[in-house]
Amino acid sequence: MKIIIAGDGKVGNLLTKQLSAEGHDLTLIDTRPEALESTIQRYDVMSVTGNCASMAILRSAGVMDADLLITATGADELNLLCCMTAHGMNPKIHTIARIRTPAYVDSVFEMRKMFALSMVINPERSAAQEIVRLLRYPGFLMRDTFANGIVEIVELRVDDNSILKDQKLMDLSEVTHCKILVAAVVREGKPIIPAGDFILRAGDRIFVTASGSTLSALLKNIGIQTTRIRNVVVAGGGRCAYYLATSLIREGIHVKIIEIDEKRCDHIAEIIPGATIVHGDVSKKEVLEQEHVSEADAFITMTGLDELNVILSLYAGTLGVPKVITKLGRGENPELLDKLAVGSMVSPKDLCANSIVTYVRAMDNQVGAARSVHKIADGQVEAVEFVAEAGTKNLGRPLRDISLKKNILIASIARGREHILPNGDTTIEAGDKVVLVSPADNVILNLNDIFA
Repeated sequence: MKIIIAGDGKVGNLLTKQLSAEGHDLTLIDTRPEALESTIQRYDVMSVTGNCASMAILRSAGVMDADLLITATGADELNLLCCMTAHGMNPKIHTIARIRTPAYVDSVFEMRKMFALSMVINPERSAAQEIVRLLRYPGFLMRDTFANGIVEIVELRVDDNSILKDQKLMDLSEVTHCKILVAAVVREGKPIIPAGDFILRAGDRIFVTASGSTLSALLKNIGIQTTRIRNVVVAGGGRCAYYLATSLIREGIHVKIIEIDEKRCDHIAEIIPGATIVHGDVSKKEVLEQEHVSEADAFITMTGLDELNVILSLYAGTLGVPKVITKLGRGENPELLDKLAVGSMVSPKDLCANSIVTYVRAMDNQVGAARSVHKIADGQVEAVEFVAEAGTKNLGRPLRDISLKKNILIASIARGREHILPNGDTTIEAGDKVVLVSPADNVILNLNDIFA
């Protein structure tokens, strides 16, 4: 597929890495020749230097025969204009625009046909939604939802005192008194798709699949005490903080935002009247003490500096804050943070890229395409949701009679409102929502691709 990416920033660079690895024909547009030069040295892609909304630049990038345009420049207005211009030149092209300004989001979505948009993405709002899900179950480090909320994959860490330590996976349901399945394990930074005889060790990060109704019982039964979140302190008052505070206030949670920029404080105080806005420097210990961060149920770091976010999260951990969440803007090497107590890590650009990759795979594979794609285990493993159709192979056959390709695990099946943890007797039926787990470099485009 021929794809044009306008904007070679954090999101554009991540998309270039993922989509070029999947064999797509990519052309990048950016006004910064040095950024493009760096990218084309690493990936087999073409580049055009210039304004992406210019007809001449778009024509040079091959817009007339392109299948998809993704606009991820730093200006929402430029992203919209680029999509409209490209669609005017090539009415068959699909367009995806990153829109980040809160004042634009709702109107752009409602008027997406007028703006010639196939899809609108907002990394900060996606990150805020992810954080809200984590706060509902604060015992989990990560939480992804599939099959309209019927299936979940959550991340836990096995520590020295955990009842999961030294247990075989095949025995976990008995130990936890819950029906669960461990879909992936990260041990010393390396991902593993485990078999039933795999033994958990202290330090392992495990990715567990279960029904949503099982999650609370799981935390209780393995001895993880969680406190209902009522009081949240947020470091940084950017766009993500706005979306997060708005959502939490609707749920009756008190939100305090600490922001260093006085004008920004005045602005967010106007647009989020239900939040407490504090003008202060979160990098100073006395500010954190004065605002009683140690008494918060959750502390969320979302300044514009990853390094500061990590330091603040580490400090909150020493204060005993029950739930700590760290926003990572770059996050190229999450394995470096694996052994640090920074709590849950959320990356807006990764969430954004996951949504776009799902759309691209659906375009590339119209029949049987993935419904959702989630990166887990520091991006080294993919959890992908498919719907079994009439043409899917091996329908009605017990899984024990079916051979799967290497390193592919059927993690969950949703049949109607029923959640099924698969075993040898389980069958896949037409209409089932099937969640698969495999290494990220083993891209699964169609459900039939899993069979040997």
